Amino acid sequence: MTLLEVRNLEVTYAGGAAAVRGVDLVLGAGQKLGVAGESGCGKSTLALALLRLLPSGTRVGGEILWNGEDVLTMRWGRVRAVRWAGASIVFQGAMHSLNAVHRVGDQIAEPILVHRRATAAQARRKAGELLEHVGLPAARAAAYPHELSGGQRQRVMIAMALACDPRLIVADEPTTALDVMIQAQILRLIGQLVAEQDLGLIMISHDLAVLAETCDRLAVMYAGRVVEEGPAREVYEDPRHPYGRALSAAFPRIGDPASRFAPRGLAGDPPDPSGLPSGCAFHPRCPVALDGCATQDQALRDAGPGRRAACVHVETTVPGPTAAAEDARSSP
Repeated sequence: MTLLEVRNLEVTYAGGAAAVRGVDLVLGAGQKLGVAGESGCGKSTLALALLRLLPSGTRVGGEILWNGEDVLTMRWGRVRAVRWAGASIVFQGAMHSLNAVHRVGDQIAEPILVHRRATAAQARRKAGELLEHVGLPAARAAAYPHELSGGQRQRVMIAMALACDPRLIVADEPTTALDVMIQAQILRLIGQLVAEQDLGLIMISHDLAVLAETCDRLAVMYAGRVVEEGPAREVYEDPRHPYGRALSAAFPRIGDPASRFAPRGLAGDPPDPSGLPSGCAFHPRCPVALDGCATQDQALRDAGPGRRAACVHVETTVPGPTAAAEDARSSP
């Protein structure tokens, strides 16, 4: 069953910054899709666009089909009904998302009161059950956000996202600023919830290793476009786009001394969305760019079974894991 289908999504902020350009995505029930890329590549804008949470003055084109309905043409009443009850978002930085002067139980109960028309007692009871479901005692509903640890606050955010039994969860950097042990617990929790409740999950992160462990498929974004897409583990271990290879090489492999003692990054930054370069947007940073890359943009094309990449080199060769890693390490 298809929960969400994004067709040719275009998002341009006031002032002309093209943050998302022609993105196509499909997500079904029980599926986990990762979206990766550096800051400024359009990941969070994509997440906000899915539920029309973008600021006024933003131009949005294309289609965002939620159970066959286009979110972009829904009446506001219908959009409000889909939010929380149909799809919800776990934002990065729980301390900035939670209200510091309200108890966390009240904040979890609020969408239940609005969308489920429950009594106050029913909403409080449901909030306690949700906290227990994400591994916290129901008694923590009486706590204020500053009385909880970072991992506990993140669990509260997940409980809040589940409050109205949505079919889709969008997790935007849900483990930012958490230590590795708590990060692993949160990721394990999210995976269990998706499996138990047959949810759809879109997880956004800059960390390919996390997405490869958590998600079924992975889409790599650069300058507002998806430049590579395929099975998560394959994209991480054997990327077909030079940007994907650079991202993958930036994370050292356990047991690989070469990556541990000589980590490789990528020089420069993604382009400003209001001043994108001509041709392939990645060509100014690409270690294997050809002359034509500066003038000719590249569309996603077949890069193997179930895989696509937007690179001219895909037409001539499909590098294996060893070649991909070597290319990434030789890049600036």
